Amino acid sequence: MMHAEDISRELGISKGYAYKIIKELNQELKEAGFIVISGRVPRAFWETKFYGNRTQIETV
Repeated sequence: MMHAEDISRELGISKGYAYKIIKELNQELKEAGFIVISGRVPRAFWETKFYGNRTQIETV
């Protein structure tokens, strides 16, 4: 699970803005029928939303 501190550090943003991002991602998960934990977001979902599907990235 990603916490606000992790997201803040990874993106170089404030913790307050990281919480805003988490809230938006949790809302998306909730609408898709998942159970969410306030203040945290699953790492796999985080990586998919911010970095895309890494298995499909090809090197040039």
